[in-house]
Amino acid sequence: MSKDLGKILLAKNDIIIDNWIAAIRKHEDIESSKNLTYKSVRDNLPIVVRGLATLLSQPLNNRTQIIEEKGIAHGILRAEQGYDINEFLLEYGLFRKIIFAVLKPDLLSCSSDEILQTVETIDSVIDQVISLSLESYIEVRLQELQDLQSQLILNNQELTRLVAMQKESLSHLAHEFKSPLNSIMGFSSLLLKQQRGISSGQDKSLNLQFLEKVIGNSRQLLRLINNTLEMSRIEAGKVPLSLEWINVRSQIQTVVEALEPAARQKNLQVILKCDRAPKQVLSDPLRLQQIITNLVSNAIRYTTEGSITITCEVKNDDQWSIRVADTGVGISPEAQAQIFESYFRVASDGGYSPDSTGLGLAIVEKLVKLLNGNIELISELEKGSSFTVIFPKKITLSS
Repeated sequence: MSKDLGKILLAKNDIIIDNWIAAIRKHEDIESSKNLTYKSVRDNLPIVVRGLATLLSQPLNNRTQIIEEKGIAHGILRAEQGYDINEFLLEYGLFRKIIFAVLKPDLLSCSSDEILQTVETIDSVIDQVISLSLESYIEVRLQELQDLQSQLILNNQELTRLVAMQKESLSHLAHEFKSPLNSIMGFSSLLLKQQRGISSGQDKSLNLQFLEKVIGNSRQLLRLINNTLEMSRIEAGKVPLSLEWINVRSQIQTVVEALEPAARQKNLQVILKCDRAPKQVLSDPLRLQQIITNLVSNAIRYTTEGSITITCEVKNDDQWSIRVADTGVGISPEAQAQIFESYFRVASDGGYSPDSTGLGLAIVEKLVKLLNGNIELISELEKGSSFTVIFPKKITLSS
């Protein structure tokens, strides 16, 4: 070629990166990138660009090793970052489009043969990168599924031991297990059939969609099992308290930082009002954080627009409180009477939240009692809910 387009491409590396990330941020269907930092999205792109630039500058016999390294690394990274298959392919579509847009002025000054050769090389490289990325992506997601299954087995063994003490909850548990288990079995069967058909040239994107559904249902089942085990331990009196002096404001901030991405994804504002929070209280930091996390998560789950307000303040010389208020769907008076019962869930928009196990608030109520506190609920349909928990500043353990 009269021009070294590889060097030109490498020189425009920063422009490609900036344009690519800007396009991803604007694309409404690539939700996973919204929770990532600029660096997390950017990290792998220079590797792919350098590999492509090298291929445009060097003989084709260097292609295989470079493509394998770049493609495999990209697939692994995106799987670890939680991308679904549609987001994954959309990113590559944007990448291809931006590469050609950046090179267009230089391509126009080339001969027709040079343009065709360059376009064919870039398309071939990106196609091979996509293929290898999908393979490594599948491997990571399959490993994730295997890890989830292993943990499910371990938790199920412990659940089996505890269920003898919880026979009255067995019918509820069986009902809650039925839906995710049926989904796991169904999609696993379809995935197996699809995997067997890969060698005959079948499309892999459907496999990944089945795999994502299997993993999603496995996670839901795992949450249900973990919450059931937690309830069993509390009711069996097997949750010892470890008391220490803790900074409440810092505890709340830790929870908010962990849950803020979920709130941002729904465009919800999280407001903290902790100016009157106690400086220190004697409590169990792990159980207190669990209570706050469950209340804030619940508020985010049932709020589609507006805000979540967390207020912490001293009540009197002996007590302090934390209130989590949302602008969500609200709870009817009938549902309020059952809201702290195990496996009870509030229906909204004609159905139940897919992430709800019906045990979060039941666990909160029992942990609040364990920490010598009490919980109050004020709610109105279509206007939101407010959960207020009042604790003593110093918890005393019964002998």
